[in-house]
Amino acid sequence: IKNLLFCRDKNYLQNFYDLQRDHRPHLKNKGENPLAAKLKEMQAFFGLQVTGKPDIETLEIMKKPRCGIPDIGQYVFTAGNPKWKRNNLTYRILNYTPKMRRADVDEAIRKALSVWSNVTPLTFRKVVDKEADIMISFAYRDHRDNSPFDGPNGQLAHAFQPGEGIGGDVHLDEEEAWTKDGRGYNLFIVIAHELGHSLGLSHSNDPGALMYPTYSYTDPSEFLLPQDDIDGIQAIYGKEKYFYLTFLTGRLVNSNRNIFKNFLFHQM
Repeated sequence: IKNLLFCRDKNYLQNFYDLQRDHRPHLKNKGENPLAAKLKEMQAFFGLQVTGKPDIETLEIMKKPRCGIPDIGQYVFTAGNPKWKRNNLTYRILNYTPKMRRADVDEAIRKALSVWSNVTPLTFRKVVDKEADIMISFAYRDHRDNSPFDGPNGQLAHAFQPGEGIGGDVHLDEEEAWTKDGRGYNLFIVIAHELGHSLGLSHSNDPGALMYPTYSYTDPSEFLLPQDDIDGIQAIYGKEKYFYLTFLTGRLVNSNRNIFKNFLFHQM
């Protein structure tokens, strides 16, 4: 069991915290154990007690389904500040999962795109027969992008920062239980997160943020983009012209919906 835990710790830190693979394990390192140093880095990111040891809280985080993009290192929104050079972007759905109706997949993606267009000057237009800025696809295991999926649970999806070629593309693990509701993994929530990466955002350490690395379900009909994500995307692209009107209207509509639900509940 200890060896299994050690391997899982190591794989997690290699995937998400840039732990270098040890090609000479027989040689002893005189400095701090690299594994302990990366564990501390991970614990600090998630707001855990920084011990450098794989305690219960740390292992619980490691077990959670999550995005496949690293939390630090090569993807952090600093180097080069990756962003699209124009605001009018195109997207294309390359294939569909058989686990959902095509119309439900289309709607989940449309709604996920609107999460970001509602608070920025960005617009998204669907194309069907040509190369798009953002290509969205479902894929299995090794799908030739140097970031193989790991089967059910674990890494749910990943995306690439803005740029040519594979830049901006979103890949979803076909082996996940994709749904339009709270069973399995909600496609809208996962794609909305991945599109944040497609637009240049990195992971947030705010547990309430959409860009937090681990999966958390919210009813799509009640979803409101958290302020941390709004601040992040607007730092890159600026505000949508009528942002404050849209922002307040959305919250007012959601608030009235909850008031109406409470009213009905008390009438029963």
